[in-house]
Amino acid sequence: MLYFSKLKIAFIFLISLFFILITFSNLIKFENDFLNKKINLGLDLQGGSYLLLEIDNNPVIEQKLQNFTSTIRNYLRERNIRSSDFKISNQNLFFRVDNKDKEKVLEFFKDEESEINQYFPRFKSHRFEIFEENDLIKVNYSKQGLIDLKTSSQDQALEIVRRRIDEIGTNEPNILKRGNDRILVELPGLDDPMRIKSLLGKTANLTFRFVSNSNEDSFGVEKLMYEDDTEEAFVSKRIILSGDNLLDAQPRMDSETNETVVTFTLDRVGAKRFGKATSTGIGRQLAIVLDGKIISAPVIRDTIASGNGQISGGFTFQSATDLALLLRSGALPAPLNIIEERTVGPDLGQDSIDAGKISLIIGFLLVVIFIFIKYKIFGLITNIALIINLFLLIGVLTIFEATLTLPGIAGIILTVGMAVDANVLIFERIKEELKNEKNNLIAFDSGYTKSRTAILDANITTLIAAIILFFMGSGPIKGFSLTLGVGIFTTLFSVYFIARLLTVFYVLKNKEKEKLI
Repeated sequence: MLYFSKLKIAFIFLISLFFILITFSNLIKFENDFLNKKINLGLDLQGGSYLLLEIDNNPVIEQKLQNFTSTIRNYLRERNIRSSDFKISNQNLFFRVDNKDKEKVLEFFKDEESEINQYFPRFKSHRFEIFEENDLIKVNYSKQGLIDLKTSSQDQALEIVRRRIDEIGTNEPNILKRGNDRILVELPGLDDPMRIKSLLGKTANLTFRFVSNSNEDSFGVEKLMYEDDTEEAFVSKRIILSGDNLLDAQPRMDSETNETVVTFTLDRVGAKRFGKATSTGIGRQLAIVLDGKIISAPVIRDTIASGNGQISGGFTFQSATDLALLLRSGALPAPLNIIEERTVGPDLGQDSIDAGKISLIIGFLLVVIFIFIKYKIFGLITNIALIINLFLLIGVLTIFEATLTLPGIAGIILTVGMAVDANVLIFERIKEELKNEKNNLIAFDSGYTKSRTAILDANITTLIAAIILFFMGSGPIKGFSLTLGVGIFTTLFSVYFIARLLTVFYVLKNKEKEKLI
């Protein structure tokens, strides 16, 4: 137990030196990219923005019911059942069938194996509920159907929000679910919160539609305003192309007009549709509509069959960049509303850092002084191992470029206490062994061996708690559990390798002394 080979000594030395070097990369800039890593500061230390977004699922429900209308019509037509008077009101779909067919229609919907109304064996519920009301049939989402729709909507929104924020280059954003219709966004070090709010507040639902000068369009028309709210135009409800067909979008400078534009590339299906629409619509205006407002409506001069095009609209380079980002990331499934917003200033963050430093220094000094007074030379060995343990901990966090929060600092302080606790258990056990064993080498070896089970039990149970906190917690709790979990591994290394190695050197040199501890 007290024997260390030269290879093991070299290993301990190199590992300690490596992590000390990595730790100093937070203070010194190295040429090597691997060594040039830093710990990121969380929102509470660095300052930044906190946004709580709520998904407005009402338009999604209306749209899904609108799509479901066509499904029902086709389904009933295939079974020679006449239906009419379809309308959607207050998230309910109403339609009429002949009295003789009502029971049959209700049976179609309520059948567990229904093709038209999906059955959820796990929840014993259908996607839709169906009732007979005032000679009409009413269809609406069931409770499980709403949960399923909201969960799907939230998952899509979360992914698109993540894409938009990642493209801006925000460092270490924290994006989490809250309930089944909210998303929490924490952005440390954000210097332009208004731009983020603007990007997240846009659904980015892009469509290409023809401008219609009359109400004779067979698909119907609607009046839409231009983006600057100064003009309006009648636009066909027929969608020629949607943002789903976009492969890429980038801001560019038009060399002919010297204007900033957004160029786009379509997929194969989109290119085919765009080519057909531009070939049959030469001379007509093609409105480019984003979130219900017309960005521009250029006149089609020639067929565009390449699948490439551009959007112009008096953009600045920043607005063109943001529009291209929105189009690349895809449309949100539903509008997002900012229901809570907090900004943490850098001054408050610096205060938190200073308070964390002071508490860490005070706690560390008190522990160092106590352990030195209590165990003398072995207290000094413990303190050296404790300092190296901190370097190991910060070095591991630096390698993974982890985000340090105020609770994370609390986890580091707790690690200091746990590291000392392990050494105290070992030294007290050695004292017990020395009462019955005169040979110092045997007593120290027995002390380390017999205390190992208690130390491992204590640290493993704490590690299990840290893992549970990390996977089930969020935000500050994750920060605390991360530093605590990493600290357990570095503590065991410092106790059983560094402190034990230094103890062995001292004991072997002074093995003839009567009282070593």
